[in-house]
Amino acid sequence: MSNLDLQPAPTQCGGRQDITAQPVRELLPAKNVPLGESTIVRRLLPGIGRRMIGAWCFVDHYGPDDIADEPGMQVAPHPHMGLQTVSWLHAGEVLHRDSLGSLQTLRPGQLGLMTSGRAIAHAEQSPREHAPVLHGAQLWVALPDAHRHTDPAWEHHAELPRVTGGGIDATVIMGELDGTRSPATAFSPLVGADITLPAGSSARLPVQPDFEYAALTMSGEAEVDGVRLAPGSLLHLGCGRRELPLRADVDSAFMLLGGEPFEERIVMWWNFVGRSHEEIAQAREDWTTGSRFGEVRGYDGPALKAPALPPVALKPRGRVR
Repeated sequence: MSNLDLQPAPTQCGGRQDITAQPVRELLPAKNVPLGESTIVRRLLPGIGRRMIGAWCFVDHYGPDDIADEPGMQVAPHPHMGLQTVSWLHAGEVLHRDSLGSLQTLRPGQLGLMTSGRAIAHAEQSPREHAPVLHGAQLWVALPDAHRHTDPAWEHHAELPRVTGGGIDATVIMGELDGTRSPATAFSPLVGADITLPAGSSARLPVQPDFEYAALTMSGEAEVDGVRLAPGSLLHLGCGRRELPLRADVDSAFMLLGGEPFEERIVMWWNFVGRSHEEIAQAREDWTTGSRFGEVRGYDGPALKAPALPPVALKPRGRVR
């Protein structure tokens, strides 16, 4: 998924100086952002006061939207660098195309994972014949320096492992939860899971004290560590827990995102994650001139144009140790 902001602000992320080494309950505000022709997303990360959760550096939640008489999601070809995109649906379908030649329709409960590495381009759209409701989340994972120049790749996981019992049913999307590991490729210690709670349930979910966590409510009103969350809410939980109390009065679902605090300082601008102004500027130039990122074939329409760079140099802070 693309950041379609025509004037994207540079974001400095990572480092450990702003990591909360103890449990917190911080509700993060959302910003409504138009995506394509008829989709509005709630951008929850990065935001004011919170840039990353572990290696998770971008969180959009969209829907449930009635698209029966609408084109649905229509995101033209655009580039990515230095990150992984994680596509996760609760309702509807999204057709993925990329410059590797991948063509895949994603459906609820299936993971679409694109590793951009040094450079890739893709497009996402609702199929011409699509379900009447679209609901999901799009997330990015920042790649650590040792892996950010890796070859681009696409993975589709139609089936994922689950953690069940004790009042929960969790699908492990990425990383590991309670000893169960996803087959999806991850380049840093993290977790992404979709957790359902039936009405009247309560549970205590084992978590890792050295991970920082956040909860994104997808439906219902999950209560996470005593905080009741409306759909589309992102609750930052900090670090230091060994278990996470959960309950629900109505059928609810939320995504648990977490990981070791991301130590490296990065710069995010538009659809790129880099380490310096020069890297970002070169990536923009390469996309504009049609080099490096490849071509997305089969999409009916022009690719997205890169916005103008900001008038000041993008300078991340040094690594904090």
